[in-house]
Amino acid sequence: MQHYVAAARDFVEAHAIGITVAVVTGASLLALRRWMAGGVCRSKARLDGKTVLITGANTGIGKETALDLARRGARVILACRDLTKAHMAANYIRQQSGNNNVVVKRLDLASLQSVRDLAKDVIFNEDRLDILINNAGLMMCPKWKTDDGFEMQFGVNHLGHFLLTNLLIDMLKKSAPSRVVIVSSLAHEKGRIHFEDINLDLDYQPLASYRQSKLANVLFCRELAIRMKGTGVNTYCLHPGVVRTELGRHTFPTSLWKNPLLYPILMMIKTPREGAQTSIFCAVDESLANVTGLYYSDCALKTPAPAAMDDSVAKRLWALSSSMVGLV
Repeated sequence: MQHYVAAARDFVEAHAIGITVAVVTGASLLALRRWMAGGVCRSKARLDGKTVLITGANTGIGKETALDLARRGARVILACRDLTKAHMAANYIRQQSGNNNVVVKRLDLASLQSVRDLAKDVIFNEDRLDILINNAGLMMCPKWKTDDGFEMQFGVNHLGHFLLTNLLIDMLKKSAPSRVVIVSSLAHEKGRIHFEDINLDLDYQPLASYRQSKLANVLFCRELAIRMKGTGVNTYCLHPGVVRTELGRHTFPTSLWKNPLLYPILMMIKTPREGAQTSIFCAVDESLANVTGLYYSDCALKTPAPAAMDDSVAKRLWALSSSMVGLV
């Protein structure tokens, strides 16, 4: 035994620098990973008797958000385009949460008729709607068109949710205090609304389109808060962080995510559960009960880009969006 102890001591002494570097590097990487994970929603708020609708809840942060809110006792509606995946997600959420009050409804945000059909279903079949989470989205897809002829990213990320929220707003008012949570992105900071070419027909760039749609999300949140003043309907917009989800499938092929050589890098990216924390925070945290129209990241208030705080642009975008989806 003494021989092994002596050998170990000799090894440590001979490799003291290397061992120190390894320990410091490991501790630093662990600290970096914890920092990258971001904030955590600490609220213990229960949602018994409340109804939540989450778009795109069959995967990624939407699914994790749905699981958390189901655990809090809410009736959770998964509004999804892919019904097979949605039913699989619903079964998983029921099993993991012990809450059987999880239902699936079809929603294709690339079709305004589908949005109207879902809203009609919810209004007719649901008694209340306490929280609407506009979570679904596309990122940097090719130049595709929605069923109604709109550029796909602007149509799905903004217009579909704009129409859905407006169609359900009376139900949210009736259920007040209620919340509308809009998942945006840090990408909004470099975005601008191309009023002269809203569908980017003249010069389509996937990244420019994505940035425009995410800026539209923040502006929509801001203008909606103004319009809902005094109704008990509060709005919140957020950046979830860089998250390992299917959202980046048009930018990074699935095979790339599975490359073992990239594992150290992927370890630095948020998991869907970590990415869902700010959505959950905005949906339930008691400290936000009397605030509205603001922007959050890592479960904390953040200041959005100056372009996202321009009320004149927000009003102009509202008018244009209303016209595009047929609300005026």
